[in-house]
Amino acid sequence: MNSAWRLVATVCVLVIGIYVYMAHSGVLELLSPTPAESYYNLLVEGFRAGHLSLKKKPPAGLTQLADPYNPAATAPFRLGSDPLLDMSYYKGSLHLYFGVTPALVLFWPVVALTGHYLSHVQAVTIFCAIGFLASVGLMRALWRRYFPEVSIWVVAACALALGLATGVPTILPRSDVYEVAISCGYMSMMLALGAIWCALHDAERRCRWLAAASLAYGLAVGARPNLLFGGLILLVPVAQAWRERRRIWSPLMAATGPIIFIGLGLMLYNTLRFNSPFEFGQRYQLGAEPQLTSQFFSLRYFWFNFRVYFLESVRWSSPFPFVHQITMPPLPAGYFGVQDPFGVLTSIPLVWLALAAPLTWWGRPQEAASILRWFVTAVCLLFGTCALTLVLHYSAACRYEVDFLPALMLLAVAGIFGVERMLADQPVWRRVARCGWGLLLIFSVVVNVLVGVENHAWACYSLGVTLARVGRVPEAIQAFEKSLRIKPDSAEAHMNLGNALLTEGKVQDATAHYEEALQIRPDYPLAHDNLGIALAQAGRMPEAMQHWEQALKLKPDDVEAHYKLGLALMRMGKASDAVWHYEQALRINPDYVEALNSLAWLLATRPPTENGDPAQSVVLAERACKLTHNRVATYLDTLAAGYAATGRFGDAVDTAQKAIRLTDFTVQTQLVSKIEMRLKLYQANRAYYESTNATSYSSP
Repeated sequence: MNSAWRLVATVCVLVIGIYVYMAHSGVLELLSPTPAESYYNLLVEGFRAGHLSLKKKPPAGLTQLADPYNPAATAPFRLGSDPLLDMSYYKGSLHLYFGVTPALVLFWPVVALTGHYLSHVQAVTIFCAIGFLASVGLMRALWRRYFPEVSIWVVAACALALGLATGVPTILPRSDVYEVAISCGYMSMMLALGAIWCALHDAERRCRWLAAASLAYGLAVGARPNLLFGGLILLVPVAQAWRERRRIWSPLMAATGPIIFIGLGLMLYNTLRFNSPFEFGQRYQLGAEPQLTSQFFSLRYFWFNFRVYFLESVRWSSPFPFVHQITMPPLPAGYFGVQDPFGVLTSIPLVWLALAAPLTWWGRPQEAASILRWFVTAVCLLFGTCALTLVLHYSAACRYEVDFLPALMLLAVAGIFGVERMLADQPVWRRVARCGWGLLLIFSVVVNVLVGVENHAWACYSLGVTLARVGRVPEAIQAFEKSLRIKPDSAEAHMNLGNALLTEGKVQDATAHYEEALQIRPDYPLAHDNLGIALAQAGRMPEAMQHWEQALKLKPDDVEAHYKLGLALMRMGKASDAVWHYEQALRINPDYVEALNSLAWLLATRPPTENGDPAQSVVLAERACKLTHNRVATYLDTLAAGYAATGRFGDAVDTAQKAIRLTDFTVQTQLVSKIEMRLKLYQANRAYYESTNATSYSSP
């Protein structure tokens, strides 16, 4: 037996080693200067300072917003170098919507005992490892008590399934604040199930085990409030006692007392933070979409979520990591969005063995069969309630599947044990069955690991996008290159790497990546747009125009392509064609200031026979300046030209002088010289106009 258990222990060590290897920090943590400034550590520091908010002051600009929940207005704060993305903002303080349990059971104790801050990625790894070991311990108890005829090799294979086919490998490669809460909920659920198993088998200490299960599940709810209804599993041992005609009040109090106490604590916590016992902060999140008016749960989301969580398979291709996102069905009305979910019935087919779970009590004595029925019922309740909550939710994500997939995999393991027992005296059929579920196991593990690799590539890509947005371009290039080493067929990563290289002046390298993106996705309008820009900078204007025209064929409302073609045509002297493209760009986006400015300049500097229209030029230039609050020198320069073209030389002089004051003389000397030259012309025309009351003027 010792040598047999060494095999299972080896599998456990292997799985946890894979966890450690696959675990990487997510974007929000990577942008934090130190672990102390990760979200959960900021929450702990807030607690240690005597308040319930994060120990982080909101930026002054955020506090001054008329609507601090408008995604467009909060974008500079959410997505900057010190991001506040998905923090909750309420009455001048920053909070976490994500459950408080991880802070209380891990982050706070670690910093209190060691003086060092735990990172999110370390916390996720710890929670996942404990959750996995708890599920293996539960499987071991099931095996030793009821399935001694099952081979240790089968048990080891099932341990592998509980470690690598439960969705855990998909969350480790981008461990962030979201995954901390999810992994903590996973750990707490597995511990609660273990305590329920003990309560079902130990009538004398049932109340103690139920109290432990209730405490563990209360902590799960504290980590993931959507797990609340899974608390019904705590009543299974109570129902067992009732069926056995035992006293139920003591078990009922043990099952409900700790979780009710924790629930009241959460309600008080919410009331003190948000003046509502049922508000965890989701409505006040600084997210990409407004949360205040969102409907978080609805029956109209059911079919869509059921498809993406259970039916839609990952897509396969030849380049590593071989898996891609599912084919996305149309989103229902009011739906928030999706992030890489996949159908577990098609992508992790081992879960179909859950249908064989009733075989665990088939042909057994009444007492054993009854206990196994109660246990399987508890696991089914956990899976069903957690899955049902998610399929009614207004968003879907791969990481959410860890809320229900481990319970479903436990049922599948029970089903495997049942099949093994049923075929114990039929070795041929047992070998056939082992080959069948063995193949399903291999496929399920491979999908989990490859999706995890895909998620790591996505995390590197997202980090690159964020770093590029905040001006850390060299670091962004490194992040994009790392993403492409993992997933070389990502058109988006090639395109964004091209953007970063172009920002660094590496036109040739940028061109190569744009072309690579178009080889992968020929119908990628944005890649055509940006390749056109790179070609134009390289002096290959005809080719650039071909790509902008191709972008418009693929996307007729591509405002960038219209604008770039307008610029190119204006430089080629084709004013009427340029005007048409500028007008199309403004039809699509009336606030597109670059198109407003370029069209205004063309109308101001061309005679009427060549599409000139000074009056319209002033209207457009004034709008461009208004949209930018008169802070862009080039737009003021255009407005000055428009004023001069309409004979308003006094306004032209004042505006040109303001443009010069706004210009950085050390960097934009050429622009300053041009504006100064035009200013002298405006001043001469104004002096002439004032001395002769003339109406003729010179065009700039």
